[in-house]
Amino acid sequence: MLHFFGYNLSVAVWVGIIALAGLDAETGVVMLLYLDLAYDDWKKNGRLNTTTDLRNAIYHGAVKRVRPKAMTAAVIIAGLMPILWSHGAGADVMKRIATPMIGGVVTSTLMELLVYPAIFYVWRRRGLPPLEPLPGPSAGSAGPLPQPPL
Repeated sequence: MLHFFGYNLSVAVWVGIIALAGLDAETGVVMLLYLDLAYDDWKKNGRLNTTTDLRNAIYHGAVKRVRPKAMTAAVIIAGLMPILWSHGAGADVMKRIATPMIGGVVTSTLMELLVYPAIFYVWRRRGLPPLEPLPGPSAGSAGPLPQPPL
């Protein structure tokens, strides 16, 4: 967004980036908390046996954060957008603070809802069987299943 508006890095832009980093860290920690709570809940109840179960647990935890994150992003963007159209004393500095925050909140929302759960999945899948266990031959069957031709 800085490139789109033609802003160079300045003290005001860095203030916006630092404010954005604090906001993203706070909401990211909350997302990880929800993912961890869902993981622990599924593990405690004995439902975490395969990577499919892990994916379902992560989905369960991440879905709870979609609405709060969308509302947070919408309120921040709605609160900062008028600054981009402002004129007058100090408007040029305020625009340079608000611009990285608006662009960063959009990026932060995508990262938190798409990338954080994927990283959590890669981290937590170690030690779990990759797929659902295959059902064994039932009693009275003719033997093992035929193998497909190579």
